[in-house]
Amino acid sequence: MIDVRRLQVLRAVDRHGTVTAAARALHLTPSAVSQQVRQLARELDVELLSPEGRGIRLTSEAHVLLRHADALSAGWERALADLAAHGKGETGRLSLIGYPTAIATLIVPAAARIRAERPGLELVIGQFDDADVHEELLGGRADIAVTVPMAGGPPVDDPRFEQLPLFQEPQDLFVPAGHPLAGQAAAELSEAARESWIESTDECHHREVVRTACSAAGFTPRTEHRASEWIAVFALIAHGMGVTLGPRLLQLPGDGRVVRVPLKGEVTPVRSVFASVRRGSAHRPAVAHGLDGLRRVAAELSASLEPAV
Repeated sequence: MIDVRRLQVLRAVDRHGTVTAAARALHLTPSAVSQQVRQLARELDVELLSPEGRGIRLTSEAHVLLRHADALSAGWERALADLAAHGKGETGRLSLIGYPTAIATLIVPAAARIRAERPGLELVIGQFDDADVHEELLGGRADIAVTVPMAGGPPVDDPRFEQLPLFQEPQDLFVPAGHPLAGQAAAELSEAARESWIESTDECHHREVVRTACSAAGFTPRTEHRASEWIAVFALIAHGMGVTLGPRLLQLPGDGRVVRVPLKGEVTPVRSVFASVRRGSAHRPAVAHGLDGLRRVAAELSASLEPAV
């Protein structure tokens, strides 16, 4: 028998290209990653890594093994689900992770309900960038990730994950108080074509939303300022430095210096919010309770997020 966790380590080396990069993604030391792969090789009596220049490469035997890794991992998750099904999932540990807005508006309310209904279930919540959540899932450090689609993320048919839609969140235009659009009930995105725009400094979902939506509205945003944290973005907007798009669930500063303007017309961008789990794990009782709690809160949020007409 082999340790399925060592397959995850080998898969990380294949995904990231080097032992060092895999170790960083798995929160292990390079020596620990190398040791795990060597132990897996001894268990199978094959060579999995071969020296190549100053680095290493995966052998043909390693690639044969990796072709079976997804099925083995999913089978192992189903086995765990069957074992857990003997209980009711009333005890144990459930880890939920996501980006800040998802934590505040979706994960925490869902966790509060789950804790009230199943007080014996230990709930752990963590904040991670969307780029990192799937590594946390694969490493077994998280059970459910709430995230949004982004460039470089896993496709919907990725054999490692199940990606379950929760709701769609409209994107609004954020402008400074006193702006000509600030007093309107809704505006068309093209009305902001001549504005200075604020983008994220990172290659993240926000940048994709801004560029894609503006392109659909017939213009390229003139980006003059870049910031990743919303506290910095709001400061720029409040001082008249530019405008940007943002999710409707994002809470604005309470001083009234930043105004939310819903969008109308042909271009009304939304972002899809979904829960991602390791394939085969959705029926484990604790995970199922978590997904049910998220779906219930998401349904309430969805009903309150009707886009502007």
